[in-house]
Amino acid sequence: MQWIRDHNPNPEKSRAYRTALVITLAGNILLAVGKGIVSYFSGSTALYADTANSVADVIYSIAMVIGLWFAMQPPDLSHPQGHQRFEPLIGLVVSASMGIAGYEALRTSIERFIAGGETIALDLPTLILLLSAGFKAGMFFVIRKLAETTESPTLRASAKDNLSDVLTSVAAFIGILGSNFLHPVADPAAGLLVSLWIFKAAFEAGKENFAFLTGAGADEELRQKIIETAVNVPGVQQVHHMMSDYVGPKLLVDMHINLPGEASLDEVHEVTDRVIEALENLPEVDRAYVHVEPFEQETQQ
Repeated sequence: MQWIRDHNPNPEKSRAYRTALVITLAGNILLAVGKGIVSYFSGSTALYADTANSVADVIYSIAMVIGLWFAMQPPDLSHPQGHQRFEPLIGLVVSASMGIAGYEALRTSIERFIAGGETIALDLPTLILLLSAGFKAGMFFVIRKLAETTESPTLRASAKDNLSDVLTSVAAFIGILGSNFLHPVADPAAGLLVSLWIFKAAFEAGKENFAFLTGAGADEELRQKIIETAVNVPGVQQVHHMMSDYVGPKLLVDMHINLPGEASLDEVHEVTDRVIEALENLPEVDRAYVHVEPFEQETQQ
């Protein structure tokens, strides 16, 4: 993870990124291998579907490392605005891989359901699912904390994915119990639910990253937060115009503010710098460009 140390000037964030990536990649590989072996020998459809979800998580983890490596590169001649858009681009690839995993889980579950299902023994598969749910719950809390430290939307998404995995493991566990105490088709039925969870996560991740990649703007709540941040800077009379669009996972803000017409050039420059600093301190904002207009001119129009 030397690349993070080289390009991230904040040592605390560097350590947080490295910790998050190691935990995410190693944890997902361990779970995918463990579930895959047990599902193969047990024949549990629900566990097989959950294994497909874990394999998608491994792909997501690898893509996350690659995406962050590109996204953290400093601006250069080829990308003067930085490389942040690589992150949502990788996110779309990840969403597609999750969709493929969901399809595989759905296909297998339907086949087993039509065949009538089978009773899954309450032994190793049950233990693996319970351990998986507990392990993923621990990963959720750790990654969520690291996401707060780094202000990274990628890590926030990873934390949410871990929470979703807890729910899918619980669903698979219920399916195995159902195959014993209700009917054998309860196991493939749970596999169907797991596949739906995978599709839901893939859709949400794809929708979010597509918005980042295509330059969508901030929602109304965030727009008001940005405007209020600027207005609260001493000296600013009002915000005349504000436009924002995502450059990668963070916003670029273009703002026009009104200052008193009699303000000196030094005063205008100082207030402008304070507004830019306040805006760029918001976790959702990457860069801010501020244009100044005299307040008297605005009131005469």
